[in-house]
Amino acid sequence: MALPDSPPLGPDAIRLDGRVAVVTGGGAGIGRGVAAALTAFGARVAVWERDADKAGVGVELDGLGLTVDVREADQVERALTETIAGLGTPTILVNNAGGTFRQPFLESTQNGRDAVHRANLGQVLLCTQLVARAMVDAELGGSIVNLTSIEADRAAPGYAAYAASKAGIANFTRSAAVELATHGIRVNAVAPDITATEGILERAGDDAPRRWADLVPLGRSGTVAEVAGVVAFLASDLAAYVTGETIHVDGGTAAAGGWYRHPETGEHVLGPR
Repeated sequence: MALPDSPPLGPDAIRLDGRVAVVTGGGAGIGRGVAAALTAFGARVAVWERDADKAGVGVELDGLGLTVDVREADQVERALTETIAGLGTPTILVNNAGGTFRQPFLESTQNGRDAVHRANLGQVLLCTQLVARAMVDAELGGSIVNLTSIEADRAAPGYAAYAASKAGIANFTRSAAVELATHGIRVNAVAPDITATEGILERAGDDAPRRWADLVPLGRSGTVAEVAGVVAFLASDLAAYVTGETIHVDGGTAAAGGWYRHPETGEHVLGPR
């Protein structure tokens, strides 16, 4: 049996020249970093952003900035039509949009839980379906990357509905990867933990770097660029045989499983000591 043909591996394998990407929630934080990274590697990017003041990031990156609520099917359909007309059919989709709020489970309401699921899981299914259909119709194949969270794999007291929605994204990633593989579409996920975005830093407090140094095996928070780099890898030909996977970009916290460095002794401990 002859070995399958394999193109030579080189620096150009990470390039995304000639490809069109959609980044949902790309106006700030991780989404903005992802949009910038994909642009840096050669893609033309359409930023789909609910906040009209932030959607202009796409234009700043020489792509498109569209104001769209990705929870609404008619708005997603319109944004996809405008993206295809302005840039071409997307072959990269990054489902980054989402949100949450604290709601202790016994005090939570049906409306609150539904809102969290719609904001996180529902819109991922919607955007994936519509953009994947466009990829199939154009016979282009592509790469879909879903932003989930470490909370998909660990308890999140006060955020049960959010954690469940993120776990749903991880499982959807596997299922969609199998269904869409015959069309040449790969589906993967990225699961960050503590990432130094504007929103996180505003709420974290002055002692956050010290606390993060104890909690994260690598001793610090992650950066937006570090998450965006993994997304760019998954979008590129370097990941041509990777599908159905969730990559944790978390400095080792998922691997630690609750073990952390004691702030006084520096020893690894599990739980309070």
